[in-house]
Amino acid sequence: STHFPVPASNVIIAFLLCMAVIIGTITNGLYLWVLKFKMKKTVNTLLFFHLILSYFISTLILPFIATTYLQDNHWSFGTAMCKVFNATLSAGMFASIFFLSAISVDRYLLTLHPVWSQLHRTPRWATGIILGIWLSATALGMPYLIFRETQDDHKGRVTCQNNYAASPKWENKKMQTLGKGIHVACFIGRFLLGFLLPFFIITICYKKVANKMKERGLFKSSKPFKVMVTAILSFFVCWMPYHVHQGLLLTKHQSVLLQATHILTVITISFNALFSPTLYLFTGENFKNVFKKSI
Repeated sequence: STHFPVPASNVIIAFLLCMAVIIGTITNGLYLWVLKFKMKKTVNTLLFFHLILSYFISTLILPFIATTYLQDNHWSFGTAMCKVFNATLSAGMFASIFFLSAISVDRYLLTLHPVWSQLHRTPRWATGIILGIWLSATALGMPYLIFRETQDDHKGRVTCQNNYAASPKWENKKMQTLGKGIHVACFIGRFLLGFLLPFFIITICYKKVANKMKERGLFKSSKPFKVMVTAILSFFVCWMPYHVHQGLLLTKHQSVLLQATHILTVITISFNALFSPTLYLFTGENFKNVFKKSI
């Protein structure tokens, strides 16, 4: 195959992805093992197990994406893999976001509706929610199976990209207009369901939990409050660059800002996959103690 000069930004992105793969596979793999085999099956452990599983699945796909960056965006894994990898990555993204939202709602129910929680909050109830989240996330990853295509630029490079018109006539003006409309609809749907609504749910739930704990004098230290604020801020900081980048892609103009948001997106999403599980798990003394005994 033809070799292309690789831009420095691609090397940086590939390096960050490789680091995320190495650290993420080891840490998230360990967390999954502890949650599955060393801890009692509760609503908490079930939700955390599936949150980390969603990160773990996404992490396993990153080496293929890193390889593509090192080949100056040349995709060498075929059309089927182009579709499947991107659909899986998207489903993993939605699943992790939905699980973070579910954890905040669970905290809210536990703190503000203890009687209801006592009666209904069971592992079986959690399993139903988990199943619903995976089905929703898979459905939201489906557009990639339809729209993701490989395109040959006739210079030896094959790219894996979205063809929103889902038509072989890429250059046709009518098809381009149709594709643009579908692209905008997908962007809005992804932004609302994958960012705005979850951010709203997480913020409201933790705000109400914090108020209730303050009211009951349960803040013995500032740690729970700091954890809640960190959870809200980390969600915003980790996902906002991704959606800004997706919005800029609608303009189809290659710009320094597009390049910068691209690198920032990779940094924040890689950081999110590594940092989120640790933030959520190590705030619980129970997990911390079991984890220390297990390794």
